[in-house]
Amino acid sequence: MLDGTTTVESLKSIVGEFVARREWQKYHNPKDLAISLSLESAELLEIFQWKDRQEIDRGMSELMGGIEEELADIAIYMLSFCIALDIDLSKIVTDKVKRNEEKYPADMYKGKASL
Repeated sequence: MLDGTTTVESLKSIVGEFVARREWQKYHNPKDLAISLSLESAELLEIFQWKDRQEIDRGMSELMGGIEEELADIAIYMLSFCIALDIDLSKIVTDKVKRNEEKYPADMYKGKASL
Protein backbone atom coordinates (compact mmCIF):
# COMPACT_ATOMS: atom_id res chain seq x y z
CA MET A 1 0.00 0.00 0.00
CA LEU A 2 1.27 3.44 -0.91
CA ASP A 3 0.12 6.97 -0.07
CA GLY A 4 -0.89 7.63 -3.67
CA THR A 5 -3.32 4.72 -3.74
CA THR A 6 -4.40 4.25 -0.11
CA THR A 7 -7.31 6.06 1.52
CA VAL A 8 -7.56 7.10 5.16
CA GLU A 9 -10.66 4.93 5.39
CA SER A 10 -8.73 1.85 4.25
CA LEU A 11 -6.04 2.53 6.87
CA LYS A 12 -8.74 2.93 9.53
CA SER A 13 -10.19 -0.41 8.42
CA ILE A 14 -6.81 -2.14 8.70
CA VAL A 15 -6.21 -0.71 12.17
CA GLY A 16 -9.80 -1.36 13.29
CA GLU A 17 -9.67 -4.97 12.18
CA PHE A 18 -6.31 -5.48 13.91
CA VAL A 19 -7.75 -4.11 17.17
CA ALA A 20 -11.02 -6.06 16.84
CA ARG A 21 -9.29 -9.42 16.23
CA ARG A 22 -7.49 -8.95 19.54
CA GLU A 23 -10.58 -7.60 21.35
CA TRP A 24 -8.66 -4.49 22.38
CA GLN A 25 -11.55 -2.05 21.87
CA LYS A 26 -12.09 -1.91 25.64
CA TYR A 27 -8.60 -0.41 25.98
CA HIS A 28 -9.05 2.05 23.15
CA ASN A 29 -10.64 4.90 25.06
CA PRO A 30 -9.75 8.57 24.45
CA LYS A 31 -7.58 8.91 27.57
CA ASP A 32 -5.45 5.85 26.92
CA LEU A 33 -5.14 6.56 23.21
CA ALA A 34 -4.07 10.16 23.93
CA ILE A 35 -1.46 8.87 26.38
CA SER A 36 -0.25 6.34 23.80
CA LEU A 37 0.03 9.05 21.14
CA SER A 38 2.12 11.16 23.48
CA LEU A 39 4.36 8.24 24.45
CA GLU A 40 5.00 7.24 20.84
CA SER A 41 5.73 10.87 19.93
CA ALA A 42 8.26 10.96 22.77
CA GLU A 43 9.88 7.80 21.36
CA LEU A 44 10.25 9.61 18.03
CA LEU A 45 11.91 12.51 19.82
CA GLU A 46 14.23 10.11 21.63
CA ILE A 47 15.79 9.12 18.29
CA PHE A 48 17.08 12.68 17.93
CA GLN A 49 17.98 13.27 21.58
CA TRP A 50 21.55 14.50 22.17
CA LYS A 51 22.35 14.67 18.46
CA ASP A 52 23.26 17.91 16.71
CA ARG A 53 22.12 18.68 13.18
CA GLN A 54 25.34 17.36 11.61
CA GLU A 55 25.11 14.03 13.47
CA ILE A 56 21.51 13.66 12.33
CA ASP A 57 22.37 14.47 8.72
CA ARG A 58 25.31 12.04 8.69
CA GLY A 59 23.33 9.24 10.35
CA MET A 60 19.94 9.71 8.70
CA SER A 61 20.06 6.43 6.80
CA GLU A 62 20.65 4.55 10.07
CA LEU A 63 17.93 6.55 11.85
CA MET A 64 15.25 5.99 9.21
CA GLY A 65 14.24 2.53 10.44
CA GLY A 66 13.49 3.83 13.92
CA ILE A 67 11.82 6.97 12.58
CA GLU A 68 9.51 4.91 10.37
CA GLU A 69 8.66 2.54 13.25
CA GLU A 70 7.70 5.40 15.56
CA LEU A 71 5.76 7.26 12.87
CA ALA A 72 3.81 4.08 12.15
CA ASP A 73 2.99 3.71 15.85
CA ILE A 74 1.89 7.36 16.03
CA ALA A 75 -0.30 6.95 12.94
CA ILE A 76 -1.86 3.74 14.26
CA TYR A 77 -2.78 5.37 17.58
CA MET A 78 -4.05 8.47 15.76
CA LEU A 79 -6.26 6.34 13.54
CA SER A 80 -7.42 4.35 16.58
CA PHE A 81 -8.32 7.62 18.29
CA CYS A 82 -10.36 8.66 15.24
CA ILE A 83 -12.10 5.29 15.23
CA ALA A 84 -12.88 5.45 18.96
CA LEU A 85 -14.45 8.91 18.68
CA ASP A 86 -15.86 8.54 15.14
CA ILE A 87 -13.73 11.42 13.86
CA ASP A 88 -13.37 12.05 10.14
CA LEU A 89 -9.63 12.70 9.90
CA SER A 90 -9.75 14.11 6.37
CA LYS A 91 -12.40 16.62 7.38
CA ILE A 92 -10.67 17.86 10.53
CA VAL A 93 -7.31 18.20 8.75
CA THR A 94 -8.74 20.15 5.82
CA ASP A 95 -10.81 22.33 8.19
CA LYS A 96 -7.70 23.09 10.28
CA VAL A 97 -5.62 23.96 7.22
CA LYS A 98 -8.39 26.37 6.11
CA ARG A 99 -8.36 28.04 9.56
CA ASN A 100 -4.56 28.24 9.42
CA GLU A 101 -4.74 29.79 5.93
CA GLU A 102 -6.83 32.60 7.42
CA LYS A 103 -4.71 32.90 10.57
CA TYR A 104 -1.35 32.81 8.73
CA PRO A 105 -1.77 34.34 5.25
CA ALA A 106 1.09 33.24 2.98
CA ASP A 107 1.92 36.78 1.92
CA MET A 108 2.49 37.81 5.56
CA TYR A 109 4.21 34.66 6.85
CA LYS A 110 6.16 33.35 3.85
CA GLY A 111 9.64 32.30 4.97
CA LYS A 112 9.08 33.33 8.59
CA ALA A 113 9.48 30.86 11.45
CA SER A 114 8.20 33.22 14.13
CA LEU A 115 4.78 34.76 14.45
